Amino acid sequence: MKLFYRLLFLLSLSYNLATAQQKPAFWKEIQQFKQQDSLAMPAKNGILFIGSSSFEKWKDLETVFKDYQAINRGFGGSTLAQANYYIADLVFPYQPRQVVIYSGENDIAMDGKSALETTSRFAAFFSNIRNRFPNVPVLYVSIKNSPSRTQFSATNTHTNQLIKDYLKHYPNTQFVDVNRKMLHHKALRPELFLEDMLHMKPEGYAIWIKAITPYLIK
Repeated sequence: MKLFYRLLFLLSLSYNLATAQQKPAFWKEIQQFKQQDSLAMPAKNGILFIGSSSFEKWKDLETVFKDYQAINRGFGGSTLAQANYYIADLVFPYQPRQVVIYSGENDIAMDGKSALETTSRFAAFFSNIRNRFPNVPVLYVSIKNSPSRTQFSATNTHTNQLIKDYLKHYPNTQFVDVNRKMLHHKALRPELFLEDMLHMKPEGYAIWIKAITPYLIK
């Protein structure tokens, strides 16, 4: 009998491990956001920042844009496809007055998507936002080129242009080119980046703040 219960326990453990492994990417991070919201739900009608690690690692984003009621929902390593997958958790509940997006870099560098495929992913995400909130202004922050990902620079540039052109067809949208503002005579500036040459130092974020702020809605 003891052997039976031991086998039953091992089978249960194996099932639980298999179930845990079936969780979609970033499931844990999304649950943490939901837990955070259950304790202190951000006020509706704020400005929602959603995207990948460049937002997630911007630890003082909500402080910097406090006067705009900023909500930071960046989750590191994520793609446009994953932002769209979690849209019901990360966009809809906040009923934002404006959405700021930084995503697409990982679609290219990690998922191997082309400029056209990445733009298609953006279009799907944007369309789902607009279907729920028809008049909400959307601001897209351009994909930045990073010293550790120079092999993707051409695709990044192409994607930026495609998304910029796409947004021209929709009212209440804005494309903000932070990438060009981070260059010096068209060359990358490694001093703006951390040791991984991917994520930014405060000096890099200072450039973003200056570029983004004029387009935020009070």
